[in-house]
Amino acid sequence: MSKIEFEKLSFAYPGQTAIFNNVSLVIDESWQLGLVGRNGRGKTTLLKIILNQLEYSGKVFAPFDFVYFPQTVTSPELLAYQVAETIADFEQWQLERELRLLQVNPDILWRPYQQLSGGEQTKLLLALLFLADDKLPLIDEPTNHLDMTGRQVVAQYLNSKSGYIVVSHDRAFLNEVTDHIIAIEKTDLVLYQGAFEVYEQEKALRDQFEINQNERLKNEIDRLQKTAKEKSSWSKHREGDKYGHAKIKGSGSINDTGFIGARSARVMKKAKNLERRMNDEIETKSRLLKNLETIDELSINYQQSRHSVLIKAENFSLQFNKDQNDLLFQPTSFELTNFSRLALTGINGSGKSSVLKYLMNEFKGEAAGCVSIASGLKISYISQNFENNKGNLKEFARANHLDYSLFLNQLKKLGMERAVFEQRIETMSMGQRKKIELARALTVPANLYVWDEPLNYLDVFNYRQLEQLILNKLPPMIFVEHDMVFIEKIANQVIQLNKINDI
Repeated sequence: MSKIEFEKLSFAYPGQTAIFNNVSLVIDESWQLGLVGRNGRGKTTLLKIILNQLEYSGKVFAPFDFVYFPQTVTSPELLAYQVAETIADFEQWQLERELRLLQVNPDILWRPYQQLSGGEQTKLLLALLFLADDKLPLIDEPTNHLDMTGRQVVAQYLNSKSGYIVVSHDRAFLNEVTDHIIAIEKTDLVLYQGAFEVYEQEKALRDQFEINQNERLKNEIDRLQKTAKEKSSWSKHREGDKYGHAKIKGSGSINDTGFIGARSARVMKKAKNLERRMNDEIETKSRLLKNLETIDELSINYQQSRHSVLIKAENFSLQFNKDQNDLLFQPTSFELTNFSRLALTGINGSGKSSVLKYLMNEFKGEAAGCVSIASGLKISYISQNFENNKGNLKEFARANHLDYSLFLNQLKKLGMERAVFEQRIETMSMGQRKKIELARALTVPANLYVWDEPLNYLDVFNYRQLEQLILNKLPPMIFVEHDMVFIEKIANQVIQLNKINDI
């Protein structure tokens, strides 16, 4: 089997701390390899290094070429088939075979690429990855634009293949499609053998072992420092005894200053040597301390409503044109109380985001059935579209009436680097911009949380932070999310929206 070998790999962007430092690792080309780590810690950077798109120190050996997803589409107005031809070499039957495996009708090839849904575009680009046997696919976030059904289909498809590296924050998806995991931990790459759940279990055990080791070392260091301080203080006290008896004369008696001075000097020398040895031991043990990466607990400005029922819907649906009776989904009923955490599920296009927009008075259509919303509710809303957030952080906080110090504290806890704080929001990465949107939603005072795909662009560390926060505070929520693990942990109600033509 061919290998990818990293030898003493180091990399840092100009003016920034190292992302990788003297990393050596060997990867087998047959592995279904997942790449995980915190946002901004180098997952996409590592893929670019493998693709030789960045300068680095050290060596990367690979006896084959790579192909990267998502591929660049320069002419989306062309037919999908023509776009495919600009990306890969293939026979038509080969591409149609891959599309059928992805449960996509090959007829999409004869429609303009830009008219395909996000899920259809994703599946087409994935199909092109595996048409060249001599190239290893590097797959960066393939689950974007896919609903739960689409993610399951793509997971089954990838699981039938061998030899790729995939980056994803969807835990259930990663667990389906990986047999090895590389985790970016601080400036190192750590290899785990097994699927994502094995990585989580082994990392938890490893972290706990290192926490225990750190605690033991800190206790030993504290003890050594205390003893060294006591010895130093005692020797200085004995030296003082010498000068306290300076006026007493004699030769060799107990009060003789020469005798006392010699004895104090010997004791002080012994104490100094002991103190030096202890300081050396303290320094040695301090070097053994692990720089553990901790995940801080988030806070939320939840204020319980005086209303017992926040939202009540009966035979509720939505439509864009009332005269054409074009309901988006089959009528549904639900009740949201102060103790409800309701997940809306359904395939893409079933109206999940439209329901949340309706609750925020942003839906450009009509409601069918009866919906009542408690008066005076303060709602924390996360939209899928947060690209209009602009300006620096102080301006953004002022415009959104946020406590600036609390807002910054949320961002720090979410893992945003301090160096980013001075940038304008529109120049940040999508992951950083999503953290700003989430920090805003956590900081505003709210009785109800209406969140549309809150996990998009976040990493699995942020997932755990949100899960822990919600399960501790139990705020009422209605949300849309495609991460099944999050839904299973958080929701105590699930409503599936079904399209009318699914009846």
